[in-house]
Amino acid sequence: MVHRPRPPLVASTGPRFLAIARAITDDIRRGVLVPGARLPSSRALARDLDVHRNTVLAALAELEAQGWIATQPARGTFVSDALPAQLGRAAPPHRARAGFTLPPAPIAPRGVATHGRGVIALDAGVPDPRGFPVDALARAWRRVVRRSGRTLLGYGPPEGHPALRAALAALVRTLRAVPATAEHVLVTRGSQMALDLCARALLRPGDRVAVEALGYVPSWHALTLAGAELVPIGVDGEGLDVAALARAHARAPIRALYTTPHHQYPTTVTMSAARRLALMALARRHRWVVIEDDYDHEFHYDGRPVTPLAADDPDGHVVYVGTLSKVLAPGLRLGFVVAPPPVIAQLATWRAAMDRQGDQPMEAAVAEFIDDGELERHMRRMRVLYQARRDALVAALAARLDGVVAAPCPRGGISLWAPVAPGVDVAAWAAAAAAQRVLIAPGARYTFDGHEPGALRLVFAPSTPAELERAVAVMAATAPRATSRSPSATGSRRRGAPSGSSPPRR
Repeated sequence: MVHRPRPPLVASTGPRFLAIARAITDDIRRGVLVPGARLPSSRALARDLDVHRNTVLAALAELEAQGWIATQPARGTFVSDALPAQLGRAAPPHRARAGFTLPPAPIAPRGVATHGRGVIALDAGVPDPRGFPVDALARAWRRVVRRSGRTLLGYGPPEGHPALRAALAALVRTLRAVPATAEHVLVTRGSQMALDLCARALLRPGDRVAVEALGYVPSWHALTLAGAELVPIGVDGEGLDVAALARAHARAPIRALYTTPHHQYPTTVTMSAARRLALMALARRHRWVVIEDDYDHEFHYDGRPVTPLAADDPDGHVVYVGTLSKVLAPGLRLGFVVAPPPVIAQLATWRAAMDRQGDQPMEAAVAEFIDDGELERHMRRMRVLYQARRDALVAALAARLDGVVAAPCPRGGISLWAPVAPGVDVAAWAAAAAAQRVLIAPGARYTFDGHEPGALRLVFAPSTPAELERAVAVMAATAPRATSRSPSATGSRRRGAPSGSSPPRR
């Protein structure tokens, strides 16, 4: 039986004779054509493939030159007998497994959830995309590309576009009191890249790194992948327990600390002034690296935001990480690091090897967006909007779930940490609510050892007051029975090894 190559493959890009040659070699690789198999004549192939015979002759000449086929005078053209007889016989159409041994993964792979229409996601730590100023950013993008397209569409510095570095430095200097110039700023693809770069560039394998025992799981993953040994430290109503941190260092030296002192993730507690002072004293004494993640600084509703640790750090111990994901949108993938210039240079070396540079046109557009005052106007609008949503969620929980859920009103952030009454099966409750298209996040997602602290994290930013009311109604209808005791303010805390589902990456 004479095999004929499949005509659709001839439509590939490039010269037609090479497309025909590729079709035949593909069939040989897959075992459709075996060594010794006879090919159709050049005239028959030209007729079947609707091409000129010279095109087929060029393809056959190419294959013969490469050793795939051999022409036998007066007999015809055959697949070369010199090819391995077993070639392609057991090969699947797509590679199903690696041909080499993979090292064990230090963390479990996890994806980022997407939600269908009609789902109210109180577990998604994202802003409301309906409030995104699309037209203003699009105008800025068009302006910068028209003005500097030739430059923006080429290679750029790994530290980020100079205009955005300057704009971010001005933003943290004026709105967050962090002294910075453009040379103190590195632009990254979201704060997750910033955390990964800090872990890889500033730590050595085996370094002990303190983290909050209720915390941001992707940060633990970044540190773990860099080879760090994580040391969980408890969190209470004043934030990170600095006394426990000092005791942990006394037992075995700590190299670095990852912390979210402004709105502690996930409890939203602000670290007290006394603990902030004690923490910075420890950092100076022991020469720690303090990675401060200030992921939603501008969304503070009661009084002024507390200044970051980096605002009072003359000795340069704090590496300050921020993001525009909560202010604008996570899809823009814009985060940043503020640190002394030698640290920025070190991070840029790693960034150049990993990603070379960011999206220059978008970075330039966002710089223009900031310089135009659009970012500040947008933040003011969203702060008012999110405060109304916070109040709506707190009121709905108090009205429908009093005695089952405590709803302390957070001073800032885009979510609230809601302790539940003892005896409530939080995982079963989340499953029952999910069946009604309302997603809530059990506190176990944020604990170091995966235990259930008896709390929920409920994100209010992406949902309207009406949606929040509807979600709480579903929560009330699906709430399991609880004991008569009231929920505690903080929930229990224990120590262990990292586990639990990852929240969305920033």
